[in-house]
Amino acid sequence: MVDKTPPPQELVLVADSERFMKLKKAFISKYGAPPAFYARAPGRVNLIGEHIDYCGYAVLPMALEQDILAAVTPTQTNLIQLANTNPVYLDYSIHVNEIHIETAKPQWHQYFLCGLKGIQEHFNIIANGMNCVVDGTVPPSSGLSSSSALVCCAGLITMVANQKVLSKVEIAEICAKCERYIGTEGGGMDQSISFLAEKGMAKLIEFNPLRTINVKLPKGAVFVIANSCIEMNKAATAHYNIRVVECRLATKILAKAKGVKWENLLKLGDLQTELGVSLETMVSTVEQILHPEPYSREEVCEHLGISQEELCSNILSQNTQHDHELVDLIIHKYI
Repeated sequence: MVDKTPPPQELVLVADSERFMKLKKAFISKYGAPPAFYARAPGRVNLIGEHIDYCGYAVLPMALEQDILAAVTPTQTNLIQLANTNPVYLDYSIHVNEIHIETAKPQWHQYFLCGLKGIQEHFNIIANGMNCVVDGTVPPSSGLSSSSALVCCAGLITMVANQKVLSKVEIAEICAKCERYIGTEGGGMDQSISFLAEKGMAKLIEFNPLRTINVKLPKGAVFVIANSCIEMNKAATAHYNIRVVECRLATKILAKAKGVKWENLLKLGDLQTELGVSLETMVSTVEQILHPEPYSREEVCEHLGISQEELCSNILSQNTQHDHELVDLIIHKYI
């Protein structure tokens, strides 16, 4: 079902919440006056369908209580001023006309700028300035979508601060695209569940077009999420993008081998739809066409009939310019 409703707005009794009171006090200490509004975006955990959203396949995540919470006041200064309740994350300010997103070693504020830039470009506006203090309870770089929650929260803030309206589906799709400004080639699951989550429900999320089905969680069920405490920043390393690009390469090689127009195909799910076959047939097709040894760039180019320059500029991402293992990864996606 496509959700056309906007993100909910509700009155918050700040005095009844210790966390809100601490955030309000931090905001007043920083900017000298109370915030105009608060915005929240939750983290997530995925129950079924790990790393297949960027292949175009359905996933089943649920939102967490842990979230990104921000206190905000729009201003007329044309300055975006950001602060964080965690002293590890330093203050940052930038003029709205000078937004640049660093992809090499992204800092926390770069994720905020992704969300801001996404809304700014969608509406073709120069965003209002703002004062903002962010508080996060999602463990960073833990696989629980702290970075995407920050992007989503920033997108929501920018929409409200500039008096714009989007449906939850529309803003989820915008935030999925704009997180790629920082170099992450994500598939859209994290942003979708952050905006479309409902209490007591997981969500079966399907893509192209984005739509969801509620999956009621057992009453009284408790989910234990074990955090290994080993941090993995998916934008600062190549690990995540390597998986995405290897699935993209496999899609193109398989499509060409099957006589399908491959140039615009990026996802295995789209290829399966194009071929009109079952998952079982896709598995056998992978095993028949792809070899288990790593594919060099030269071999990929030979299969696709393109130059290395075309491969690097049109298919690979900046941090995935190396040999790729395809078979084990793709079979893993199907099982």
